[in-house]
Amino acid sequence: MTTTDERVRTFRSLHDAGCFVVPNPWDAGSARALEQMGFKALATTSAGFAWTLGRSDNHVTLDQVLEHLRVVAATVSVPVNADFEGGFAVEPEAVAANVRSAASTGIAGLSIEDSTGDPFDPLHDFDLAVERVRAARRAIDESGSGIVLTGRSEGFVVGRPDIDETIRRLRAYAEAGADCLFAPRIASVEHVAAVVAAVSPKPVNLLVNAPFITVAEAAALGVRRISVGGTLARTAWAGFLQAAHEIADSGTFSHFEQLPNVDAMLRDR
Repeated sequence: MTTTDERVRTFRSLHDAGCFVVPNPWDAGSARALEQMGFKALATTSAGFAWTLGRSDNHVTLDQVLEHLRVVAATVSVPVNADFEGGFAVEPEAVAANVRSAASTGIAGLSIEDSTGDPFDPLHDFDLAVERVRAARRAIDESGSGIVLTGRSEGFVVGRPDIDETIRRLRAYAEAGADCLFAPRIASVEHVAAVVAAVSPKPVNLLVNAPFITVAEAAALGVRRISVGGTLARTAWAGFLQAAHEIADSGTFSHFEQLPNVDAMLRDR
C-alpha cells in the first residue's frame, strides 16, 4: 500500500500534463473495481455515497463523509480526491476547520463548491465564495498535507448557467489558491474551451455525465482531468431497478444472466 504522501505526489503530477479520467466510486467495492481496471486516481461522489445511506445528495453529515473518505482511501493504493461539497459550513473559518479534518483522512485532494442549497439564492456571494476557497487553501497549507484543492463554481448545476459569471468565479478561486478549477454541468465545446483558456495554466476538471464528448476530444481542448460524478452509481442503480421491477411486475428473472463474479473480483490475492 502506498503512503498518503506518495499518493499526493502522484495526484499532483497527474495534473502537470495530459488528460486523465478520475472515475467516481460510491463505496469501497466500486473503488477496488475501478483501481483494478487501471485508473490512476479516483474521486468520491457525494450523490453516490448519499444513496448508499438511503439519502439524497447533500444530506449526509460531516462525520459520515469523513469516515467514508477514510474507508475509500484505505481501500485503494491510488490517489483519492474527495467531493467535499461546500465544506460542510458557510463561514470561511469553519470551512477551514473541516478541510483540516478531511486532510487527515488519507485523501490526495478535495473540492470546495460555492452553492448554498437555497433555491432562491443558490450561490454564495462572490466575496464570501472567494474567502471560503482562500480559507481552504490556508487550511491545507497549515496541515502540511499538500493535497490538491479544487475550486468549483456551481452555476450550471443550480440554475444559474452564466458562463461569464462562472469564469469570473473560477479565476478568483484560482487567485485564492485553488490548484484545479471545475464548473460542473458545462456541456458544450465552446464553454469547455472558454473555461480552459480563462484559467490557464491552472488545470481544469470536466464533468462528463452524458455522452457529449470523448476523452480524446476533451484532451484536445486542454482539459486535464475528467470525472463522472454520480453517473457510474446511477448506472448501477439502473441495472438494479430494472431487475427488481421485472421481479415485482412480472415475476420473472431475465436480468439474472451474464452477471459478473463480483466475489472473485474482490477476493484478496
